[in-house]
Amino acid sequence: MKPEINICWLRRDLRVDDNAAIYHALKSEHPVMLLFIFDQTILEKLDNKQDARVNFLHQTLTELGNNLQKNQGTSILIKYGKPIEVWAELCENYQIKAVYANHDYEPDAIKRDAAISEQLQLKNIKFYSYKDQVIFEKNEITKSDGHPYTVFTPYYRQWQLKLNSFYSSAYPTERYFQNFWSTAPFPIPSLKEIGFEISTPQFPGKDFEDKLEGYEKSRDFPAADATSHIGIHLRFGTISIRKAVRAALEQKADKWLSELAWRDFYQMILWHFPQTAVRSFKPKYDHIQWRNRPEEFEAWCQGNTGYPLVDAGMRQLNATGYMHNRVRMVVASFLCKHLLIDWRWGEAYFAAKLLDYEMASNVGGWQWACGSGNDAAPYFRVFNPELQMKKFDPKLAYVDHWVPAYKQLKHVQPIVDHAFARERVLKAFKAALNE
Repeated sequence: MKPEINICWLRRDLRVDDNAAIYHALKSEHPVMLLFIFDQTILEKLDNKQDARVNFLHQTLTELGNNLQKNQGTSILIKYGKPIEVWAELCENYQIKAVYANHDYEPDAIKRDAAISEQLQLKNIKFYSYKDQVIFEKNEITKSDGHPYTVFTPYYRQWQLKLNSFYSSAYPTERYFQNFWSTAPFPIPSLKEIGFEISTPQFPGKDFEDKLEGYEKSRDFPAADATSHIGIHLRFGTISIRKAVRAALEQKADKWLSELAWRDFYQMILWHFPQTAVRSFKPKYDHIQWRNRPEEFEAWCQGNTGYPLVDAGMRQLNATGYMHNRVRMVVASFLCKHLLIDWRWGEAYFAAKLLDYEMASNVGGWQWACGSGNDAAPYFRVFNPELQMKKFDPKLAYVDHWVPAYKQLKHVQPIVDHAFARERVLKAFKAALNE
């Protein structure tokens, strides 16, 4: 006789505390088994077989499984394959009454969940999904006419007005831990079995509260390393967004709170406008005649543009899987504006390299830098990388760490003159936008 169970499908919510789907699953009438699927369709697209993010997932799931076995006598069933096939197998092996998961707002994930829901429905299995990775989602914050905000500042005003303890409180999952299905540990597939190799990256810890006090004052200075570094934890849900918001409110870290709201904003934009994952939010910008010179793109990728701050950022990214937030903006602007290379090329490179890669925020940030996205500023804003360096790395501490050849006067010559590049991009954008 197959056991009657409910399954909670973990995706980008790898924790048992303050987890909406786990909370609702544990409150149901059947014991709960946790599931994670290493999605073959996603992993096969990753070229780097030592991808640190896969290592992070594997390491996190191993630790989580061990803790669950030790403390709750349960385990996580970890499968590798295409979700539609994994679920077909699970339906054969278990008598599943319901499936619980948390919302994912990326276009491919929405299609995946719709397909799985339909597949389960044919077996009379209900599929429940909940908001978990954002404070406000979808249509929770709209203009008075019901349409979504497309500029951050008015959106954030409403976000702040609506925020209260109901939205920031933790789900008390621990009250219901006895409802996990008692089971021996499931075997965990090795990295090799899912087509990857062990890498030894340095992952940031989960402690971020001590970074908040000086965040607003120092966040723009890359040498200060004053940002929270919790992007990867928010991306994979090892830290709850509600915990992050509560900490910001307690410490009155208003600027940091606004950065969390930017995450909500971009997730909302991607949900309402899924085409923006591959097309410009402002359609006219898809008429831009990009130069797209492969050799110049390669120089940018490798940190050999001759602009020290740009090159430092790219070398930091290549070496660590991380880049300082201010520098991300500068290097993105440089690619689109100075080199006239399509923002989608840069977005794809960041997608391959960033440990904290999140489609909504990455696409939103790149379109902001290009001018094609959710930005009230006009297209003719072109950041000067030299002035950015003088303002935010005045002692060259950050540049010296990543591009030591600059101080030694041995760094490569600038790939393009700033004044020339600015004039060229304004002409190209003006022609595309018919202005």
